[in-house]
Amino acid sequence: MITNPTPQRSLRGHQPQRPSQRTAVTSGYVAQLATRMTERDRWLARVLYEHRVLTTHQIVEMAWPSVRAANMRLLRLYRWRLIDRFQPFVTYGTAPMHYVLDLAGASLLAREDGLDLRDLDYRHDRAIGVAYSLHLAHTVGTNGFFSALVAHSRRPDTSGRLTTWWSETRCARHFGDIVRPDAYGLWHEHSPVPTAFEWFLEFDFGSERPDRVGRKLAGYAKLAATTGIITPVLIWVPTARREARVRQALAAALADLDDPSLVPVATSSADFLSGHDNDPTAARWQPLDVRQPLTRRLRLTELTHAWPHLPPLNSSSSDPAQASGDVTSGPLPPSPVPPGPSDRRPQR
Repeated sequence: MITNPTPQRSLRGHQPQRPSQRTAVTSGYVAQLATRMTERDRWLARVLYEHRVLTTHQIVEMAWPSVRAANMRLLRLYRWRLIDRFQPFVTYGTAPMHYVLDLAGASLLAREDGLDLRDLDYRHDRAIGVAYSLHLAHTVGTNGFFSALVAHSRRPDTSGRLTTWWSETRCARHFGDIVRPDAYGLWHEHSPVPTAFEWFLEFDFGSERPDRVGRKLAGYAKLAATTGIITPVLIWVPTARREARVRQALAAALADLDDPSLVPVATSSADFLSGHDNDPTAARWQPLDVRQPLTRRLRLTELTHAWPHLPPLNSSSSDPAQASGDVTSGPLPPSPVPPGPSDRRPQR
């Protein structure tokens, strides 16, 4: 029998005091909040608006020097209602904190871009509702792929940089009538030879049959024929066994296309992460070429040599937004890499 039970008040600390929803969207509060924001805070708000949800680990590896420094600032931004947070339930262990954009943050973004809050198509209940979405793990996994690329871009010894990162929502806005990729990325390598590589990402958790994954290639072929731009498709799968099955389905789908060269495809799996320190740019990608199969894995920028028919990305025609002919309203996609240390002014 427990003779000294824990008092109820000790089971959970007090929630931090936060402004009400009505206060968080007033012009006076947003103007006061703007004086406290650093460039990195504004960058985080835009990234959360674009990509919906990020974990503590992803935010730290993209923009903060340590977990402690990030948690201190994230707590302050949470109290100001720039961001909101939740912690999903997991069967084993403890899930990291997940962050989404809150009302004050959305209001700040809208006013900075000369828009009304309703122009952002933002609702707080929908933003925090991602906590109950059946696609939460998929969204977090896709964002984790690109947060690793951002972390690689920030390393002092790297010669490459992630310059563009589009969310699934933005991709659907431009190409949704033809194909719906999980994300779009553009990587620039500066040495030894300046090169650029763009791709659509299909992040596969093994929830779809391999033949359904293969059927997506027909949409990418149609997109390439419509825009006149051939964009490679990178497919990430959880295991090497799953990758082998998916590659068989992809090979069959490519064989059914009138022009398979319109859809360059490469695959990789999480089994190749441990040896490369979670670096998506490392030699872990295997192009799909039935005629000349490669036995070794290629680096991200080496994939351009696997498809010599791809034109170099040195003109405005390589911009998928311009090629789609779609001019969208709302904020432009933020820079994937946060502002440098010189742009981070301490605020109280």
